[in-house]
Amino acid sequence: VQLVESGGGLVQPGGSLRLSCAASGSVFSVNSVDWYRQAPGKSRELVASIIRNGTTSYALSVKGRFTISRDHAKNTVYLQMNNLKPEDTGFYRCNAEVTPLPRGLWNGWGQGTQVTVSS
Repeated sequence: VQLVESGGGLVQPGGSLRLSCAASGSVFSVNSVDWYRQAPGKSRELVASIIRNGTTSYALSVKGRFTISRDHAKNTVYLQMNNLKPEDTGFYRCNAEVTPLPRGLWNGWGQGTQVTVSS
């Protein structure tokens, strides 16, 4: 199983980006995905989470601006980020728990993607 992230980049304040976290390989189901970010000089922060039944949770700092969603058919989770602020700048990584084929449980990280919010 492998997690591949995409969608980061440079955006102006107030802009939007959508990050993707796709599980590939012998995947039966993606059970849960957490998005983390880390800014220079700061500790890693849990930004948003989604579990298999669709329940979501968000850090207070992003609530109302970020939306986490999933596409079961594509084994992909998205993080839609709107009204971005300079303090959203950081290195974003997804962590997922996956049920692989034929059985078992897998937990791992994507390679990460940089998000920079600056004018």
